[in-house]
Amino acid sequence: MHKGLMMIGSLLGAFAVALGAFGAHALKQKLPIEDLAIYQTGVQYHFYHVGAIFIAAFLWGKFHRPAVLWTGRLFFAGILLFSGSLYTMIYIKAFGGAEARWLGAITPIGGVCFIVGWLLLGWVVNKGKTQKNILEGQ
Repeated sequence: MHKGLMMIGSLLGAFAVALGAFGAHALKQKLPIEDLAIYQTGVQYHFYHVGAIFIAAFLWGKFHRPAVLWTGRLFFAGILLFSGSLYTMIYIKAFGGAEARWLGAITPIGGVCFIVGWLLLGWVVNKGKTQKNILEGQ
């Protein structure tokens, strides 16, 4: 288990719950349903990838490879870029700022981080040697 990834996952999980509750209560009266759906998408992908960070943290105990840490980093970057851009776009609109649709150009970069993270995680599990195999000299 990787303690750093566990801590990041825990903090991001707490933020996902808080941001989801904020959206369900504070933003509900300020935004049309279409914008709430965009915000909810950010929360959902945020929370899904908190779980992915925990998977990477646990896999570190089995596969001690830098690629495992990179999966966690990619999921973290994806949360910041994908969910973060959606959150920011909606907050600006909800609290009187100008339309910030240009932030939508950042969102796919976060999506690519998610995809690469999942592919890398699959590669690690498929090709990586376990800690047990390393200790046994296999």
